[in-house]
Parts: sequence; structure tokens; C-alpha cells
Amino acid sequence: MKSNVIYELLKEREVRKLKHAIQVKKLRKEFNKKAALEDVDFEVYQGEIFGLLGPSGSGKTTTIKILTGELKKTSGNVSVLDMKPDLFTSSDFKSQIGILSDNSTLYERLTVYDNLKLFCKLYNAPLQQIDEVLIQVNLKNDSKKVVSKLSKGMKQRVLLAKALIHKPKLIFLDEPTSALDPGNMAHIHQGLRALNKAGTTIFLTTHNMEEATELCDRVAFLHKGQIQELDKPDDLRYKYSNNTFHIETFSGEKLEIENVPENAEQIKELIIEGSVKRMYTDNPTLGQIFLKVTGRELV
Repeated sequence: MKSNVIYELLKEREVRKLKHAIQVKKLRKEFNKKAALEDVDFEVYQGEIFGLLGPSGSGKTTTIKILTGELKKTSGNVSVLDMKPDLFTSSDFKSQIGILSDNSTLYERLTVYDNLKLFCKLYNAPLQQIDEVLIQVNLKNDSKKVVSKLSKGMKQRVLLAKALIHKPKLIFLDEPTSALDPGNMAHIHQGLRALNKAGTTIFLTTHNMEEATELCDRVAFLHKGQIQELDKPDDLRYKYSNNTFHIETFSGEKLEIENVPENAEQIKELIIEGSVKRMYTDNPTLGQIFLKVTGRELV
């Protein structure tokens, strides 16, 4: 469940009282003198799940790599857990973050358990946490399997377990469920919500709009290296609604009535008469909003 505390603070414009997990100001990244990111601004608050949404090539992975020290920015200001980029390679920084990205790797010849045992030693994490994270990623019964024998989706879940093994304050997840079936995706979502409820901040990139709607407290639309929109999913859906009530009556009639005060009496009469079988507002999905804002599908 999304954090009601964060929602209310945001709504009441008290965000200045929330501590930042990430701050990004005027971020620019160039490759061969061509901008991949340009004037990117956003903040992630401690304890929230923040989604950076966009299609392949929009700059999502580049953003994560800058925030985790894999890439250097061209210009702008970046802060993660109150640390500047010159500290992103330090052991103190690495011990406080978890990463699942396209560069994450496993030891193919070792078992799932032995992979996680190595990472426990690397992060000075107790071995008993292995069973805990295996349950979170739905691999408790597969711990003795050799990684090379696993499916792509199972390997993805081991990589997620690796990112969680040391209980980091902040986790970066780059398309974490892209290779998962619906059942395992739901299981991972449940684990991420529990992790977030316990206080872990989650930075998520995805082009799965249902996933973003379900998990994220706030989302940002990234397109051609720039932030196009940033808000709570429900507020974005309301903002881009066409403000229309769709009403289906028991007689089979389908009505579209604009949500304005002068139409209130008509809607009231339909309800009093007992004619309304179904009524809903026409709020678009995040995918539909992204298409409207950018002119591009999220694929």
C-alpha cells in the first residue's frame, strides 16, 4: 500500500520537511557531444517508491548509472543519500544502496545459495538473510540449483535477491520484472511493498505502466532525455481526464455526461430512478497519458 503519510505531506506542500534520498538538478549527459539527458530535474524522498518511466532509449538506464556512479555526468548537480558523485565509488556509499541493472551479473557455475553467500560476505551481511530474500523473490525451493540451469526469469529474481541481500537504504531497480511471468511479478511486487513499508526507498525504472500505477508513490515521464511530467499516478490520471461520466443504464442505454455542475440534476435523477447499472469517470491509464504527452508508445 502506498504511503499515506507521504501523500498527505505532498498534498499539503510540506515536502520541504521530508528528507531527500536523491536530488537531481539540471542534469546533463552527453555521448559524442549529443545529449542523452538534458536539464533533468527531480527529487526522491526517503521512504517512497519513485518511478522513472519511458520507452527504451529515453535515458532511464543512463540516469541510474549516473546515480550509482557507473557513469559521470556532463554537468548539473546530483546528490544520493546526501553524498556527491565523488563518493559514489566509496564503500560507504556502496553499502547503503542496492542495484539491479543490465550490468548485474551472477556466477553461472555456482548455485543460487552460493551466489548469495558470496554477496553476503562482500557486504558483511549475516547468512540468515539468504533465506529471507529467497522467500521475497519466490526462490526458496530453488536455492541448490546451479545458476546456469535457470531460466531468464529465475536469474532475474536471483539478481533481485542479490540487490536486497544487505538490506540497503536505497534500491535502484532497472526494469526489475521485465522477464517475469504475472505470478512471479505479483510475488515480487508484494516483496517490494513490504520492503518499502519497512523504510527502504525504491527507485524504479520501467515501461510497464500497470506496474508503475500499482507500486509508485510518484512517477516521472522521461522522453528524449527530458522530464515531461512528474506527479502521483492518480493525480496525473485526473489531470488528463476528459472530465466525463460514463453511465450505463439497466435498459441498455449508454450515456456520456460532462462532469459540470449544470449536469448534476440529470445524474441525480438517474440515480433516484434506480436507472444506473454502472457509472465511471474516464480517467486515462498512464500509458495513454504518456502517448498524449510525448506522441510515443511505451515500448
